Amino acid sequence: MTQQHANNAPGLRAWLGLAVVLGPVLLVSMDGSILFLAMPRISQALSPTADQALWMLDIYGFAVGSLLVAFGSIGDRYGRLKLLMIGATVFGIGSAGAAFAPTPELLIACRALMGVAGATLLPSALAVLSELFPDPRRRAQAIGIFAAAFAAGFAIGPVVGGALLGQFWWGSVFLVNLPVIVVFLVFAPVLLREVRSGSTGRVDPLSVVTSAGGLLLTIYGIKHLAADGISALPITTMIVGIAVLTFFGLRQRHLDNPLIDFSLFRDRVFTIAVITGLLPLAAWSAAAYLSGIYLQSVLGLSVLHAALLALPGAAALTITCIVTPAVVERIGKRTALLVCHFSIAGGLLLLLPTTVTGGVGWYIASTVIAGLGYGISFAVVADTAVGAVPAERAGSAGAIAETSNEIGNALGIAILGSLAALLFRLQGPDLAPTLDETLQLPSLLPSVVHDAKSAFVTGLHVVVVAASLLHAALGTAALRWLPKPAREEPTTGVQEEPAAEEHMAGKP
Repeated sequence: MTQQHANNAPGLRAWLGLAVVLGPVLLVSMDGSILFLAMPRISQALSPTADQALWMLDIYGFAVGSLLVAFGSIGDRYGRLKLLMIGATVFGIGSAGAAFAPTPELLIACRALMGVAGATLLPSALAVLSELFPDPRRRAQAIGIFAAAFAAGFAIGPVVGGALLGQFWWGSVFLVNLPVIVVFLVFAPVLLREVRSGSTGRVDPLSVVTSAGGLLLTIYGIKHLAADGISALPITTMIVGIAVLTFFGLRQRHLDNPLIDFSLFRDRVFTIAVITGLLPLAAWSAAAYLSGIYLQSVLGLSVLHAALLALPGAAALTITCIVTPAVVERIGKRTALLVCHFSIAGGLLLLLPTTVTGGVGWYIASTVIAGLGYGISFAVVADTAVGAVPAERAGSAGAIAETSNEIGNALGIAILGSLAALLFRLQGPDLAPTLDETLQLPSLLPSVVHDAKSAFVTGLHVVVVAASLLHAALGTAALRWLPKPAREEPTTGVQEEPAAEEHMAGKP
């Protein structure tokens, strides 16, 4: 009995450690979406410009995404628990600052600080699971729970934000982070052990700067082109940003310890899986953000009512993420990826019947159908990325997976959100750059209000069609490029397919 108890004790510690780690993971993903329903209230309080409003939403995702790989490497070399503790502390400080920010500029700065801290948390949290769960089967279960928590954070962010705004002022959407951070800082040193990979390589500072700077410059140019029209400054900024990103990519090929090992992308399975991490989040974030404005500013629903309408889609996304690993064992990841992309494409198109006067039912149906695909994407990406590399590179591999999610989340707001802003500028009444700013103008005629709302709905429709076409294209690519299970393949090439399937299943 004593020996059996000794064998079970590490298991209890592991599951308690996982529970503690999931707190920051949930917060980091939730803060990527918690402002979607809060933006109309924040706009009333702080009066940001259209450009500032978009930066409030996506500077967080850009900061997380552009630094995830760097902090994954730092955690591998210098200690994951240490980085988790520092990151959680900074995340709490940034949350408190954002809650009481008196100006749009300060709120953007605090959101950026939260993003930097979030980048320290995600890769280290995922890598710690390798130490907590050395058994591959238990580790796969833990990664599935991790992915479910990450998905749940994105899904419930708007719901939590809407519920808080129904009772408190807008800063409460940030203060809710603090109790979770305090619990983590108290229990993490007790339940988690320091983990290092033993690597002696150093992180290349120039790669960190060029990856983050190139991304921000490129997106800055895109956003200003959409908001202000064609001019020299945004075009030049975008070209410089693309050049910097190109330099970053070329530099990685000559480093002994690159931030991103681009050789991993030679594997078609890995490439499609990572793109599957990026594109669904881009579509989801843009659709969720624009739908939040549609429900409140077009249909006139309260923020709490809008939050309740988001619940079915959030539930579908979270439940799908939890059950996907078990389903994939039966149908294979190739089939799962196909279902992922085509369900998202079909779900997004269900927003097309929405109008200025109604469309709540279509919105709910859209979020539920597309939520199935979003949930699959979370589960597939994390499992594939971590299973594709040796354990000592778990932090960096996990960072690539989470980077695709966070960059996708930010790009959805930046690019697809900018597309909607451009269409509103071109087709709207040309009184203000956004719908909310237009509706706040005094003495508007009913016809002007209708025209402004109609222009916004048109932008929403164009965005969902564009995102749907991209998903249909990626689904078609997955159908053509990904290997079928060995039993479905002809006799030739049988020696290669099982390895590919094992790779897709995340087996070491």
